[in-house]
Amino acid sequence: MKKMNVESFNLDHTKVAAPFVRLAGIKEGQNGDVIHKYDIRFKQPNKEHMEMPALHSIEHLMAENIRNHTDKVVDVSPMGCQTGFYLSLINHDNYEDVLSILEKTLNDVKHATEVPACNEVQCGWAASHSLEGAQALAEEMLSKKDEWNIIYQADAE
Repeated sequence: MKKMNVESFNLDHTKVAAPFVRLAGIKEGQNGDVIHKYDIRFKQPNKEHMEMPALHSIEHLMAENIRNHTDKVVDVSPMGCQTGFYLSLINHDNYEDVLSILEKTLNDVKHATEVPACNEVQCGWAASHSLEGAQALAEEMLSKKDEWNIIYQADAE
């Protein structure tokens, strides 16, 4: 397979075992700051995906709540394939701490009473949200927390 510029295009999606949390890349800035990008995979690629209203709501909830647990967040971005998110952190490389931050954030999602910024002023598609769907995704991901560090199916067997 030809090496691609995009890191995830070089990942064999037929061999991974979702859910997982994987370090997907490291970039160092000119002044020494380091960005760690994590692949937070909720769904098995090419087998299942998150429905858009649930994905949209969990994106809002995670983006807002994760910042209550660390000031190192650069961005939380959904994957176009609807199977997960990218989490970028600055100057933070402790994998176990990232798992803890994610667990706390998903627990926040489970206990949320509303989706933040779910209105036409603050959101580009405010009609497309599902708090219940987001909470179901969080619950499903949390129920498999012990598997988050297993990236490949072969390692799970």
